[in-house]
Amino acid sequence: MLTIGRRPLPVVGRARMYVCGITPYDTTHLGHARTFVWADVAARVLRHAGVPVEVCRNVTDVDDVLTSAARRAGSPYDSFAAVQQFYFDRDMAALHVHPVTYEPRAHTYVPQVVALARALVELGHAYERDGAVYFRGAGVRERAGLGAEEAARLLAEFGDDPDDPGADDPADVAVWRRSRAGEPGWPSPWGDGRPGWHAECAAMALTTYGPALGLHAGGADLRFPHHAYEAAMAEAATGVRPFARAWLHVGVVRVDGAKMAKSAGNLVFTADLLRDYPAGAVRLLLLDHPWATDWDYRPGGPEEAAARLERLHRAAYRTAAGRPGTPAAGERAAVRALLDDLDAGAALAIAEEEGGQAARTVIALLALG
Repeated sequence: MLTIGRRPLPVVGRARMYVCGITPYDTTHLGHARTFVWADVAARVLRHAGVPVEVCRNVTDVDDVLTSAARRAGSPYDSFAAVQQFYFDRDMAALHVHPVTYEPRAHTYVPQVVALARALVELGHAYERDGAVYFRGAGVRERAGLGAEEAARLLAEFGDDPDDPGADDPADVAVWRRSRAGEPGWPSPWGDGRPGWHAECAAMALTTYGPALGLHAGGADLRFPHHAYEAAMAEAATGVRPFARAWLHVGVVRVDGAKMAKSAGNLVFTADLLRDYPAGAVRLLLLDHPWATDWDYRPGGPEEAAARLERLHRAAYRTAAGRPGTPAAGERAAVRALLDDLDAGAALAIAEEEGGQAARTVIALLALG
């Protein structure tokens, strides 16, 4: 049985996994890639354990950041998003990330967001004002253990407006926004508008899987507000808790202590590394740190990962070391390590020491071939 965050994740039937996907307005960098590679490993390990896995990875192609980027490029937002999505898919394929089962795009799920907003209003968890619908979020902040000031800072950082004059409380967020001139808009009972970000993921996950997930993956920086509000909206609408039984919150990639982000100007693009190093080396670079921890990228890291990958492949073709006559013991130990909170570090150490089938199995499960 797989454990995530030291909590067991028993599965009866199929594993339903939702991965917070990209907002397609820029090229994929290592911070994006780390989340998707770890999610890919989680799915591979579950499948190795005999569990059928369905993976839904959304595309947030209705977003103010995307609209602004498209406007600067002089392109319609949907055409701009489609081009960026092509580059993302190319990078994922080059990184050996397995194709997902479902890939909902936000712009095709607007009716489902409207249905979610209507349900939240009818149940008293949201209210309409001046063509917008706001979710009552004070309980979300409290559940996350955040003070009002810290919550407001994070909401503002991720595009919500704690000072919105239409909201009753700074913690209330838009499920449905009014669209201004030049912004994408769709009809709704409250007038033309567009979905809020958190509501998009809630609606896409609920439509794909119903009221609950087995595993939800995404960047640790999205824990609050995005994942917290997404889960709260889904739970408020369905009455089912928890929305996700386990969360794979993957730590961020940093450069000189600062989170890798376009606003910081410190991006390392996945495609650039893949021109110089094998995909297995780039994956190993991303996996050679516990998934829940933040990690600092160093320029020498890819070269070190490539050298280690070569050692690992050599180990795979030597006779198994360790206990004579029990070559399968090393393989079992490596698989146990991956089932224990996706401990890739321990699995890699076993693979290098044992060699043989243990190394071959780890290479396959981490897709380092």
